[in-house]
Amino acid sequence: MSQTPLKGWNHAPDVPLRVSPFFTWPWRPLEMLHWLWNSWFLITEKLIILGIACVSLWWFQPPLEVTKTLAWGWIAQMYLRNLVLMSVVAGGLHWWFYTFSKQGDALQYDSRPLVAKSRKFTFGGQVRDNMFWTLGSGVFFWTLYEVILFWALANGYVPMLTWAANPVWFVALFLLMPLWESFYFYWIHRMIHHPLLYQRIHALHHRNINVGPWSGLSMHPGEHAIYLASVFIHLLVGAHPLHILYHLQYFTLTAVTTHTGFEGLLMRDKNRLHLGTFHHQLHHRYVECNYGGLEMPWDKWFGSFHDGTEAAGERMRQRARKKA
Repeated sequence: MSQTPLKGWNHAPDVPLRVSPFFTWPWRPLEMLHWLWNSWFLITEKLIILGIACVSLWWFQPPLEVTKTLAWGWIAQMYLRNLVLMSVVAGGLHWWFYTFSKQGDALQYDSRPLVAKSRKFTFGGQVRDNMFWTLGSGVFFWTLYEVILFWALANGYVPMLTWAANPVWFVALFLLMPLWESFYFYWIHRMIHHPLLYQRIHALHHRNINVGPWSGLSMHPGEHAIYLASVFIHLLVGAHPLHILYHLQYFTLTAVTTHTGFEGLLMRDKNRLHLGTFHHQLHHRYVECNYGGLEMPWDKWFGSFHDGTEAAGERMRQRARKKA
């Protein structure tokens, strides 16, 4: 197989793209440890979001005795927190990469500018359209599901999981959430790519052929409802308040970071924080590939994996011709 990077991109990472070594045989323990280390124990999205979840719990989350009774005061507090958090993360990354172009097109996959004017966007421009759907519908469903889960946890409808009672499962749940995200996202993503749902729901997200930070959570309300419903797994497996906060912040904020359009944040000519994934960037340009993530190889198992090489590009073109 050719290892030649796919042509037509301003920047492409090392190819072929690789899925988690936990799903390749034979197992290579050193590669598995390296994957875990790079995922969690350096300065990574997962670790940063876990820190944000801790800060949210300690300073900006109403206690369970308050959330036991539905009331506008604590619900508004959570909504405002999420609105500010999304604005800071998505707005900050947009400011860095696009408004002031702090690193030019270095590590930018597609160097074409975001669309300033187009009738396909609700408000005539890509960024305004993306901000509307993200801050309107996206933050609404994010907060709604948090309210439901915290109310349910406070009233005993969600099993309470504590460090003192089960420290192993308490930690393991954080490590398993990205796997659950990869499993859940693949299958709901394939579902909303069905023609009946694509035109009615998912096409709004795919207005973004070239993506920016505000594109990640720019979705139809129906897609927000489906995408964020992954958090209801805690009705079965239990949760601590920190798990609920982390789960929804992981789903919402990594949607922002993986759509930056840049592989990472450069400081002193070194990639200090890995962000946008070329794997998902390929999906936005070619649509019928890479429905899932790299944590689990669903795309490889079902023949829709694009590894960023010219050989994979040719396979996808042949597949499209057969389908046509």
